[in-house]
Amino acid sequence: MAQHDLTKTARAMVAKGKGILAADESFGTIEKRFKSINIASTEEQRRAYREMLFTTGDFGDYISGVIMFDETIRHKTAQGMPFVDLLRKANVIPGIKVDSGAKDLAGYPGEKITEGLDGLRERVAEYYRLGARFAKWRAVITIGDAMPTRFCIDANAHALARYAALCQEAGIVPIVEPEVLMDGGHSGERCEEVTTTTLESVFFHLHAHRVSLEGMVLKPNMVIPGKKAAQQWSPRQIAEATVRCFMRTVPAAVPGIVFLSGGQTPAEATANLDAMNKMGTHPWELSYSYGRALQDEALKAWLGKPENVAAGQKMLAHRGHLVSAARYGKYNPKMESAA
Repeated sequence: MAQHDLTKTARAMVAKGKGILAADESFGTIEKRFKSINIASTEEQRRAYREMLFTTGDFGDYISGVIMFDETIRHKTAQGMPFVDLLRKANVIPGIKVDSGAKDLAGYPGEKITEGLDGLRERVAEYYRLGARFAKWRAVITIGDAMPTRFCIDANAHALARYAALCQEAGIVPIVEPEVLMDGGHSGERCEEVTTTTLESVFFHLHAHRVSLEGMVLKPNMVIPGKKAAQQWSPRQIAEATVRCFMRTVPAAVPGIVFLSGGQTPAEATANLDAMNKMGTHPWELSYSYGRALQDEALKAWLGKPENVAAGQKMLAHRGHLVSAARYGKYNPKMESAA
């Protein structure tokens, strides 16, 4: 695929006012989400839930792309339309998660390495045929006692770069996701230090693997204190630390940064993104690739009941419009109650 196509797709993924819906929950993760509303994770429930999300009326107004799970990219609506076609009709780019999860890193207790490189060239070629035009691979970096080690950071950065190169070879835009987890009691300053080291390693390996920065999208964590930290930060503090960290580490050639919500509440993830965009223009688009932060309210309104589909869609649309406003730095917490 021509280089300009990758660049064009990457730019469309971070179009003004839009962001990405992460609906790529593995079987284990979706089961946990469904347990929270007391429904069984059957294939039909998973299909119906994703159909509810993807058929929301003005979906394409605030969603540029959807990351799907292997099962989901093969699913169809109740009327028989493939999800890929449904998304395209709404001017939304179909995407796919291609890693096989974070596993224990041998010899490094408490640290993880993401698997899934074996056979990836063939899998991304198949996903391209199925209609995917971008992919996602998540690396997990844990902050703890004597963690992360430099080896863990570099091993994950190397895997991310190998994945990204294989995606671009197949004509698929890679979302490069190095997530420094917000679990634990570490300070915001410690998060900034680890995020800086991680991103430096990631871009070193992306350059080494000849990945086109113009044809990729970065999906990082925000710089934020751990959930159990005694001192939490305001949206403005999070925004300033995050932008400072990225100005030092993320080349301007990258079209956009789509943040993961990483355990923040929907309101927190919206307010923090808004605070960054209120700072003015940046070298890259600052957008969202939220899973829980976009879905939680919709999931709780839906409850697995067909009669609640409209209520679930109303909550998704409400949150979608709020994060879209945050893309422009025009979000106000008072907007939360409008639903």
